[in-house]
Amino acid sequence: MERPVLALTMGDPAGIGPEIVVKAMLDQEVHNMSQSFVIGDVSVVEDALQFSGLTANIRKITAPWEAQYEYGTIDVLDLGLMNVDELQYGKVQASCGVAAFGYIKKAIELAMDGSVDAVVTAPINKESLKAAQVPYIGHTEMFADLTGAAEEMTMFSILNLKIFFLTRHVSLAEACRLITKDRVLSGIEKSINALKQLGFENPRLAVAGLNPHAGENGLFGREEMDEIVPAVMEATSRGLNVVGPVPADSVFHMARIGRFDAVLSLYHDQGHIAAKMMDFERTVSVTLGLPILRTSVDHGTAFDIAGKGIASAVSMIEAVRVGAEYARNGLKLG
Repeated sequence: MERPVLALTMGDPAGIGPEIVVKAMLDQEVHNMSQSFVIGDVSVVEDALQFSGLTANIRKITAPWEAQYEYGTIDVLDLGLMNVDELQYGKVQASCGVAAFGYIKKAIELAMDGSVDAVVTAPINKESLKAAQVPYIGHTEMFADLTGAAEEMTMFSILNLKIFFLTRHVSLAEACRLITKDRVLSGIEKSINALKQLGFENPRLAVAGLNPHAGENGLFGREEMDEIVPAVMEATSRGLNVVGPVPADSVFHMARIGRFDAVLSLYHDQGHIAAKMMDFERTVSVTLGLPILRTSVDHGTAFDIAGKGIASAVSMIEAVRVGAEYARNGLKLG
């Protein structure tokens, strides 16, 4: 599989998704490493090319096998969900939520029937999804439900650092309430299983601390003593190679230099900040535990610069690179 077939979803049409997708599709490296095509709307792709000052041949296709995958040509599986004349860049629109969900649903269908080797997603907007009454808060929830996955896990990949998340899109107060022994133990097990999918035979996982200095034996909070330590002890008794809680101000650096294969972050910003401070544009999100392979940029729709032709496609190109690499290497799915 020298050039796996990848479906790139266009994301929210009102955001920077269409722009970074067309820029990625015209990148020589993307062409060399994959056979990629776009799932979206031709009219929006054409507009993105125009305001970005780019030129390309656009081929409308109805299935991946109709694509030619030629450099300088963008093959678009046109779903006809969005009319560019009705599109307002940088604004929440229900029509964009409907379209964004439609692109994702189609990509999942193609991946599930084996027509594509991986799906690479551009950013979507949660407010647009809500306005469209789409019953999902984000990509991960869509992929988990529509593929029937029971043990999905989000992983950030940045250079040699891998980060998993115990909680994600909840308030910080709610995240703290969700840090229970059972949930932490489940997170450890899912993270270890995900690392084994990536080829680690006996992965070594570190669990980040929640409180300053990982609680300092109850001086700065009891969550470590009451919930996290018991979960780690239970996991080690089951033969899992896990340590923690390790203070969050040092655990990510320790993993970066090779002390651990991955870190289990306890809440959204704890892991996001670490990854994005290392290299914002090259942080890639990988959803593991699915029967299909999915990678994604790790940034939002950037409504403030949408439609201006100035968005960077580095993260999209990196998401394609990671997806193509895992597909070529036969990532174990399921």
